[in-house]
Amino acid sequence: MNRIGHACPRPAARAAALPQPPAPAGGTQLQMRGPGESRHFDKAHWVASKITGGALQQARHIAAELAATRGWNTRIITETGRALAVVLADHTPGDMIAWPELSPALHSRDLSVTRTAEILGLAGLLHDDRVPSLTSLIQARLAVLPAPMAADVGHWLRTRSEGGPRSRPRNEHTVRMNLNRVHPLLLDWAGRYVHLREVTAGDVITATEPLSGSRRRQTLTALRSLFSHARTAGTIFRDPARGIRDGQRPLILLQPLQPGDISQATAAATTPAARLTLALAAVHAARPRTIRELHLADIDIGNRRAVIAGRARPLDDLTRHLLLAWLACRRQRWPGTANPHLIINQQTAMTTRAVSENWLTETCRGLTATLERLRADRQLEEALTCGADPLHLAAVFGIDDNTAIRYATIARQLLDTPAGHDDPAGPGEPKDQDSP
Repeated sequence: MNRIGHACPRPAARAAALPQPPAPAGGTQLQMRGPGESRHFDKAHWVASKITGGALQQARHIAAELAATRGWNTRIITETGRALAVVLADHTPGDMIAWPELSPALHSRDLSVTRTAEILGLAGLLHDDRVPSLTSLIQARLAVLPAPMAADVGHWLRTRSEGGPRSRPRNEHTVRMNLNRVHPLLLDWAGRYVHLREVTAGDVITATEPLSGSRRRQTLTALRSLFSHARTAGTIFRDPARGIRDGQRPLILLQPLQPGDISQATAAATTPAARLTLALAAVHAARPRTIRELHLADIDIGNRRAVIAGRARPLDDLTRHLLLAWLACRRQRWPGTANPHLIINQQTAMTTRAVSENWLTETCRGLTATLERLRADRQLEEALTCGADPLHLAAVFGIDDNTAIRYATIARQLLDTPAGHDDPAGPGEPKDQDSP
């Protein structure tokens, strides 16, 4: 049965509609000064000057190794050599190059700061004194709280970011969201209390009752994490957020994509990389992050298999055809690249990092059928086609039990609705649970 109770094509038929550094020794006095200020380098000057020096020779050796392992072309090799000469021309033993000094010296000459900094870091010559944006945000937010309260919250956020003996590190987005949700409440409590242990269950209820929907759930989740951490650390006696219910998450009835939405996304995918990305999302339900992190080693063309999100999946004819087209394009454009990722672009071909999510999702941005929406639609289609069995969905796509049950529930409601449109449609979709 299909999405509205009629005969439904199998996924293969639907797919046919898609387009074919070491640290310096302890106690060393760091000498910081702007590199290359006394010289004006251009390519001819660098070649003629035959600049030498222990640090420069070491950096050149590291650069040569990186060039060989990453497949740098002649232009990258030449420009990297120029950048190292600019930075290390006047280097004396014991000098460290500060990161903020690299931009003025290299940007004016159109040379790469990031690549040069990596080499200096591997050579033990870089002093990276940049402060991560999340660290700056945390410091600013904690500065307005009483010291005892700020200490507990700061320790919680560090554990969230870096992990602990019994806690895995969370990604930066999760930590930011946790901080954003609890900070307004902490500011209010800071007007009356000094310690977190003074906060009561009544305070938590009063602070969260005005909130609704996902914001209330996210706030209570963050508060539970904070107070549980503080109780484990022994800085509070009881958890005031324990036992406070956040309400049942409403089921958003995700509507299937219309053929015109898929056709619009298909028409927008005009490059081999974009067409392959579209197929991975629409046929294999791969998330954008999963697509970005796919490696060449995950693809077995001969045996028609691909490992996606840790699960081996058979390659259908469409995906195999698009893979071969992309690999041919990849070899032609970047024959010497050593980047292990399947999808690369001009910026990542001479590195080993993955493409950015912004670049990957640019093709479908602004369309109804985004990559995330196509992924969700593929999972919903599987639920509609295979009888809304959550066990089947979890086995096929590797999603958690709660997400599989939500997709199956939506599929049952759609199958029970004759026209499939009597229930209100929502723009959202079931989300994989990221436990705090």
